[in-house]
Amino acid sequence: MIYPGQLLKEKQIYAGKEMGQNFLSNPETARMIVDRTGIDRHTRVLEIGPGLGALTIPIAKITRHITVVEKDRRLIPLLTQVLESHEIDWVRVVNQDFLKTDIAALAQGQKLVVMGNLPYNISSQILFQLIRARDSVGSAFLMFQKELADRILATPGNKAYSRLSAVSQYAADIRRLVNIGPGAFFPKPEVDSTVLSFDFFSSRSFSPDMEQQLFTVIKAAFSKRRKSLKNSLVGPDLGLDKPTIAQALKNADITPERRAETLSVKEFETLTRAVEPFLIKE
Repeated sequence: MIYPGQLLKEKQIYAGKEMGQNFLSNPETARMIVDRTGIDRHTRVLEIGPGLGALTIPIAKITRHITVVEKDRRLIPLLTQVLESHEIDWVRVVNQDFLKTDIAALAQGQKLVVMGNLPYNISSQILFQLIRARDSVGSAFLMFQKELADRILATPGNKAYSRLSAVSQYAADIRRLVNIGPGAFFPKPEVDSTVLSFDFFSSRSFSPDMEQQLFTVIKAAFSKRRKSLKNSLVGPDLGLDKPTIAQALKNADITPERRAETLSVKEFETLTRAVEPFLIKE
């Protein structure tokens, strides 16, 4: 096993705080995570931010259908070196910002399983990207800061329930796979991490256009989360005035004084259907 700290020091490379880099360094933890995903030799895996290959190695020992996307070009030669030390030469390495990656092009009409120890600073953006691209993604196993994972899993009425919770739960069945302590990483983060599994729903409640409206309604509702819906929904996101919002809430049978954090995903869907006629008339 080549340890991240040793390898980075030899090459005079430092983990980038601006990239949220904390490398998984415990091989037993990596194997345990991969084992729990249930992938097999037929699974097509897309890994986000492989770093120095902690997850890549156990994945590649199960399936040869693996593509990794790494933004930090400094790490590519090191990743190649690590893979070669394990006699692995079938991993496709793409040096690209994952947020600019065409997931559908990589999938080539087949469903991908996405895995990754996500950079902390853009993990929410990556999750939103996967939700938008879920026609090409069957499931995902992603590592987040534990606090963010708790927000994703939060239910209505919980103070942690947020826009991210509602959008994620609309798109997938989500469960906690395992919690990981700071000692499994280099450098050690100051927080615990959590791996979540996402089983994306194969059917959609809305058309793509209506789905985008749903996401806009959720965003608007949480934009002023301390305010009631009759006030938080008024603004540039929807472009509707107070009387129109009041009518939409009435049509949805949602009390105007309620706040976003109390609405279930189904209620957000109902509210979107109630708002849509007013948006079309605009």
